[in-house]
Amino acid sequence: MSDYLMKNYAPLPVTFTKGEGATLWDTEGKPYLDVLSGVAVCSLGHAHPDVAMAIAKQAKQLIHTSNWYHIANQEELAAELCQLSGMDNVFFSNSGAEANEAAIKLARLYGHKKNINEPAIIVMDGSFHGRTLATLSATGNRKVHAGFEPLVQGFVRAPYNDLEAIENIAKNNQNVVAVLVEPIIGEGGVTIPDTDYLGGIRKLCDDNGWLMMLDEIQTGMCRTGEWFAFQHTDITPDVMTLAKALGNGVPIGACLAKGDAAELFTPGNHGSTYGGNPLVCAAALAVVNTMKAQSLAARSKALGATMLAQLKNEFADNAAIVDIRGKGLMLAIELDRPCGDLMQQALEQGLLLNVAAEKVVRLLPPLIISDDQATEIIQKVTTLIKNFIK
Repeated sequence: MSDYLMKNYAPLPVTFTKGEGATLWDTEGKPYLDVLSGVAVCSLGHAHPDVAMAIAKQAKQLIHTSNWYHIANQEELAAELCQLSGMDNVFFSNSGAEANEAAIKLARLYGHKKNINEPAIIVMDGSFHGRTLATLSATGNRKVHAGFEPLVQGFVRAPYNDLEAIENIAKNNQNVVAVLVEPIIGEGGVTIPDTDYLGGIRKLCDDNGWLMMLDEIQTGMCRTGEWFAFQHTDITPDVMTLAKALGNGVPIGACLAKGDAAELFTPGNHGSTYGGNPLVCAAALAVVNTMKAQSLAARSKALGATMLAQLKNEFADNAAIVDIRGKGLMLAIELDRPCGDLMQQALEQGLLLNVAAEKVVRLLPPLIISDDQATEIIQKVTTLIKNFIK
């Protein structure tokens, strides 16, 4: 690793030089099947021709002006996302953390307009919302907080998938203005809540005059078998954040709002130098159009269900497997022991996967994988895990 880079990461011993679809090649020409997608980013795989063409074409025309002026690509992308989600408007940023920062600021504005001087947001244990000071403070993981105190105030914590805990907070805290929650916890180990959880939060928000804010940074953009994970239910949030797969690797984030939340920001409240510039929006429009043309939400739902069933069959009655779960192509195999070493072992076998929450093998393959590649993933992952636990 270069001495000139800060030691933020501990990268595995490989450097990739090119990619195509779900395959990457390293400096030695060895191929790898990507089951991580850059952590749910490259949902269209690598070097997708439509995305590459959109970036190249836009780069030759205009990369950046600023938000002092109209940006046609930005307005078109906002319209597409609102039509797909049922939301009213969008603020564009450069990352998921920034999208969540915008959501947090919306909640605080909302509170102050209700004459609540110290507005509070309910957040969940095990969650991950980013690494800026506000978003790491919202994150429900002590390891992310450590060394960065004092944390940003104004967050009230509740166990994930526990409506009663939120009800109790409602009775005892008059400063709450919003709930920020992941429809499925991603970094915390692909935790899928009960089917009535999001609907229960929606009702609590309605009853108490709170904003319901969904972090769909990992679950959004067809990953779970719908365009957005909340669409597995009959509710709509007041605020939703997106990033990751929206740009297929080009840095872009989005904070979408509906109803009262959509009227909160006014000129001067919030902004971003690069947010929503012509280049990133051209890439994101190519992503959206490709996902629509290829019906990737439906593809993710069907293929994910098949792969989940195959994984359950492969590990049936295996005492070392705590749980196998997933929605769409967001899949997880939870072991009864730490399994971080599997990332290196997988690499040696030409496979890229991830371990979350120490014991959870997380699979986030590109949504464009073929049936044969899906079969190969199942075979390689099951062999790898069986050899690890035997």
